Amino acid sequence: MRDPNEHFASVGDIELCYDVFGDASNPACLLIMGLGTQMIAWPEEFCESLAARGFHVIRFDNRDCGRSTHMDGEPTPGLRELLTRRIKHPAYKLDDMARDAAGLLDSLGIHRAHVVGASMGAMVAQTLAISSPERVTSLVSIMGNTGGRILGQPSLRLFRELLRPPATDRATYVEQVVAAFELIGSPGFERDDQALRDLLELSYDRGVDPHGFARQLGAIVASGSRRRRLNRITAPTLVIHGSADRLVAPSGGRATARAIPGANLLMVGGMGHDLPRDAWPLLIDAIAGNAARAEHGVSAAAALAA
Repeated sequence: MRDPNEHFASVGDIELCYDVFGDASNPACLLIMGLGTQMIAWPEEFCESLAARGFHVIRFDNRDCGRSTHMDGEPTPGLRELLTRRIKHPAYKLDDMARDAAGLLDSLGIHRAHVVGASMGAMVAQTLAISSPERVTSLVSIMGNTGGRILGQPSLRLFRELLRPPATDRATYVEQVVAAFELIGSPGFERDDQALRDLLELSYDRGVDPHGFARQLGAIVASGSRRRRLNRITAPTLVIHGSADRLVAPSGGRATARAIPGANLLMVGGMGHDLPRDAWPLLIDAIAGNAARAEHGVSAAAALAA
């Protein structure tokens, strides 16, 4: 059964599932989630809190995830390709996912948005800011990296955890991901295990696709490093990273901040590779503050042009 709050937009041959929060007349804030992770990982309360700060918030399922189009029939990289980082025939790359995001904005009649990405979503958000700077009013890159092979990489143990055989039933899926969060979650914040399990059960019901996960991971690998291109980003940028992130090492966040002109870096003590509830006020304040920096800059530029 479809959630009545969910909507669908056609972007080329892709159908994207999305929902919105707040007044559509407010500045748009596009939230892009990470690898194999559905839009519901941006919790409703988080989105509502952002909307209360004066944003029109949009979250969506990336292609190959949740209720958006799954690229069935496209090449799926194998374990050897992923481990050797040699993807012979990627189904798509991060540039394609960035075009999906821009296409969703087009379908909503939105020209510019504050763009916030987490993990792989941060990589997609960076790519959008590089390729379509006119679409990005401000950029917040959370738990991301530059795509380089050294900085911001997981340990081999964690990489193998990502590539373990997929669960074949709901209960096993939930237990597998809960176990993964024991490794990658935030040691400095209390975790709500029941909320996590509720999220995972809903995710399973909405559509978990291990082949889609592998294709998204293949897109990350096949897209290579963005380090040299990151200096093209003109949007006011904030890089947020957890000091205890074991999946995308903190070096990835620091490298991203160094590569983007004028970027600010916020290291969150005790945060791992998740969005712990007790960190939400800090994260929301930071997102709103970076957006305000952009809006003031736009206003100043408009005044000078006049």
